[in-house]
Amino acid sequence: MGFAVIIAVGIGAQWLSWRLKLPAILFLLVTGFVAGPVSGIIDPDALLGELIFPVVSLSVSIILFEGGLSLDISELRTIGRAIGRLMTVGVIVTWVLSSVLAVLLLGLDLPLAALFGAILVVTGPTVIIPLLRHIRPSARIGSAVKWEGIVNDPIGAILAVLVLDAIVAGGLDAGLSAALAGMLQAALVGGGLGLGAAGVIVVFLKRYWIPDYLQSVVALALAVTIFALSNEVQPESGLLAVTIMGASLASQKSVSIKPIVEFKANLRVLLISGLFIILAARLPLSDPDYWSTGSLLFLAGLIFVVRPVSVGLATWGTELSWRERFFLAAIAPRGIVAAAVASVFALELAHYGYTDASRLVPLIFLVIVGTVTVYGIFSPLAARLLRVATPNPQGMLVIGASPWVREIASLLQEQEIKVMLVDSNWANVTAARGVGLRTFFTNALTEEALEQVDFEMDGVGRLLALTPNDEVNALCTLHYSDLFDRVNMFQLPPESTERERRQRGVPLHLRGRFLFRDDATYEYLSERYRTGWVFKRTPLTEEFDLGAFRDRYGDDTLPLFIVGESGDVEIITAKDPPTPKPGDALISLAASPERET
Repeated sequence: MGFAVIIAVGIGAQWLSWRLKLPAILFLLVTGFVAGPVSGIIDPDALLGELIFPVVSLSVSIILFEGGLSLDISELRTIGRAIGRLMTVGVIVTWVLSSVLAVLLLGLDLPLAALFGAILVVTGPTVIIPLLRHIRPSARIGSAVKWEGIVNDPIGAILAVLVLDAIVAGGLDAGLSAALAGMLQAALVGGGLGLGAAGVIVVFLKRYWIPDYLQSVVALALAVTIFALSNEVQPESGLLAVTIMGASLASQKSVSIKPIVEFKANLRVLLISGLFIILAARLPLSDPDYWSTGSLLFLAGLIFVVRPVSVGLATWGTELSWRERFFLAAIAPRGIVAAAVASVFALELAHYGYTDASRLVPLIFLVIVGTVTVYGIFSPLAARLLRVATPNPQGMLVIGASPWVREIASLLQEQEIKVMLVDSNWANVTAARGVGLRTFFTNALTEEALEQVDFEMDGVGRLLALTPNDEVNALCTLHYSDLFDRVNMFQLPPESTERERRQRGVPLHLRGRFLFRDDATYEYLSERYRTGWVFKRTPLTEEFDLGAFRDRYGDDTLPLFIVGESGDVEIITAKDPPTPKPGDALISLAASPERET
């Protein structure tokens, strides 16, 4: 029952955040508080006992592996300098300033403060990825935040281990020697095992030695094995190993890893939900370190001093704009890795006589709750104010650029809706560029097309497949499924009765939503365009509503889009008849040659 409650309330919190369009992290923490210390329904320590940290560690390794799968090395071409400095200068500045604040405000001695500062270097995908999914920042700054959050997890964990080794070794010389040796060993062990595991997966997939239904679970089994083996050889190097394994698989072009990526994405949601419920349910609410003046000042210092200074120094002179740098300074929540590392190290230091080490756990929980709450609420606001994110993107990626498609795209662009066209016909692309439309001259079903449009997805939230080939339209909705949710992918209805019957029997996840009307096929639209029908924008009022519009232009008029007063666009589908309101504008295909503006 305990496990069932954790899974149920975790996924319930995710669903509630989606419905209310608020960060999932906040709902997960609140739900964990209520289910744990408030009501006592869940007691993770009683439920898992000594297994709690192995379970958390393995779960984090899977999350980091999945995060690594989203780290394509090609992204470094545009933001490589900024990312490199965030993972070097940013880490060092965060460590030093956090340690100084821990001494001044928390009263920790210098060795313990240095360890605490090293732990606080960690941000992590458990909190960053859900926030990015909610905020939807532009491609460049989103990549920078993602890379920093994923890669800093193993860096922070390794740094904390090195500091711990230095403390245990005692003395500056012995501590420095132990730290340098540990750093080299972690890089060699974690990097070597991660690259080796990725190579094994690539070779096995290339030679078809793994059946399709086992690809995901074999990758999962190898990732957790490499994590455990790497940690056994060099403590805390396992996180680096699985991150490098995931990034290596994502960056290679020899084999497709799409099934692995899809499986891990679903598993990540489940694991993040469960981990945050467990995390919040373990918090004792009576510890004085939660509410002391020094603790609260320390939390404020992390958010308003340490993060802005570290980002400012790390990104000075890089390719990031001032808006992107400000946003980067406004997002750095801590997550489950920091909690796990602090808990384990507090126990180990207690054995060496560091009585204050027990304070690390409530302090790190305070930082997690505080940073998640502050950044979860204010980071989306900062992104909108700085104009580096589009939470509800109205733009459209259109596959096909035939003459009538260009007419629709131009009309949408006049309404300040971002439109990008993809076509492999040079004549179509040239004509589209001639009227000021953003185009990509490429085959829409290639990996190259996917990479090209991915870098310009800022403000684009829907896909419209408008080619004359029904099969290509359906395949596009599969090919671009990593960029769009299923609800935002549309295609023209199939052409013939036989094809229609065949495609309508295909599950929805293998095709897009049918556009406009059941008979609005490519040939239908092309024929009417050739015979003089026009695409028009018609403002609707109380007096001139949809009924009056049909009376004027005829029942054959085909409504296509509804543009609201706020600029939101509703795409009309075969299953959803148009329901415009006064004040909306209706974009349609009508027989009348008159064009209203």
